[in-house]
Amino acid sequence: MNREANRQSILQHTGTGTTFAGELSFLRRRYTRQIDGADVVVAGVPFDCATTYRPGARLGPRAIREASVQLAEIVERSFPLGINPFESLAVADYGDLVLDSGYPHLIVDTVEKIALEILEKDAFMISLGGDHFVTYPLLKAHHQVHGPMALVHFDAHVDTWPDDGERLDHGSMFLRAKNEGIIDVEHSVQIGIRSFSESDHGFTVLDAPAVHRDGTTQVIERIHDVVGSAPAYLTFDIDCLDPAFAPGTGTPVAGGLTTAQALEIIRGIGNLNYVGMDMVEVAPAYDHAEITAIAAATIVHDFICLLAEKKRAN
Repeated sequence: MNREANRQSILQHTGTGTTFAGELSFLRRRYTRQIDGADVVVAGVPFDCATTYRPGARLGPRAIREASVQLAEIVERSFPLGINPFESLAVADYGDLVLDSGYPHLIVDTVEKIALEILEKDAFMISLGGDHFVTYPLLKAHHQVHGPMALVHFDAHVDTWPDDGERLDHGSMFLRAKNEGIIDVEHSVQIGIRSFSESDHGFTVLDAPAVHRDGTTQVIERIHDVVGSAPAYLTFDIDCLDPAFAPGTGTPVAGGLTTAQALEIIRGIGNLNYVGMDMVEVAPAYDHAEITAIAAATIVHDFICLLAEKKRAN
């Protein structure tokens, strides 16, 4: 099948089954490794050996996909834009990357290699973690294609703690990426932070109290001011949300954003020059009534709708 025929096949795919049964791909999109012509490729990165507290994020991709099924049921008129994103975007679910946690020293190279193969198909990659360390090899792959990127980073933690360049740690990889020139720090912003660091390392930090105090409108304006037109990678650690809205995560911190605040900000920065996105740190073993997975799936769903709206406008 040629590239255009495969794209049309992906576009025309409709999920099967009732809401509570059937395939569990993200938003009921086609599971396939044949991604020629796909505009967006969703891939799971089920790794959590770099976590420093509660493990379990390796099960995050499965939980996010399952939570997305209800959203797929109403995709014909997705809220709030009222569009069907799949009329303009060919979205495929690549499934999960095959990672062997028994060989953690191979994880960075493996994730980077597969991500680069996806990007070289001219697809926009959306990754479902996994702990937050997986963003590091994903950034390395995107850097090979796009050069230094602005990081739009939603999190409770700065993830720029001391790094020796080798340790697998979900709390230090962005300092490593900054030191390696992968991140354009001048245009990078961290939102929802509620952990202390001796240095901001050049990042603009909009901590959670600032979001609560100043409101989402000012936060959206500030993000636009910082990022500008730079190529941007969006990484969303679900613990950016307060544990009341996302208990199912490995390192919950009180005082975070509400789901409504996060969605409002994401919807308000949809016109940035995005080159990649991930959602990480969903750990379903600690979740209640799937509220964490539902929040994660909704954020990714809304992001895809924003990509579709941008494509329609162009």
